[in-house]
Amino acid sequence: MVKKNAKNKGAQPATIARNKRATFEFRFDEKIEAGLSLMGWEVKSIRAGKINLSESFVQMKNGEAYLHNCTITPLNTASTHVVCDPTRPRKLLLNRRELDRLAGQVERQGYAIVPISMYWRKGAWVKVEIGLGKGKKAHDKREDIKQRDWAIEKARMMKK
Repeated sequence: MVKKNAKNKGAQPATIARNKRATFEFRFDEKIEAGLSLMGWEVKSIRAGKINLSESFVQMKNGEAYLHNCTITPLNTASTHVVCDPTRPRKLLLNRRELDRLAGQVERQGYAIVPISMYWRKGAWVKVEIGLGKGKKAHDKREDIKQRDWAIEKARMMKK
């Protein structure tokens, strides 16, 4: 059993993995927290840090949302009678209202749903932060790079 500390009550959730490429490629208008339907071996692999969110995406199918191309590498100690598929589509757990709104945005307005990060909530629940956004153009990316470089240069000047 995990002991709860008084210090950790307002702490940020423990991040498992981040999709840094998503924030560079997309401009997000909205971010949503979703649960994830996982098997036992997947949870053990996630605890060991064997997960990759890059190149993953969310697809709507039959009124449900699924996470595709998220690679969870099975551990060597996985059971022999369980078939371990590292890139299987995993169902996202969202409310019906959220699913309908996401489906409408994707179909009508050309938005994309991309996973941004995966983290632990309350120590035991794996959550995925998904973003609803549109792809950036090349000039938007250049502007972001300029902003980031200017922030670094400004910090250097202030340090001196």
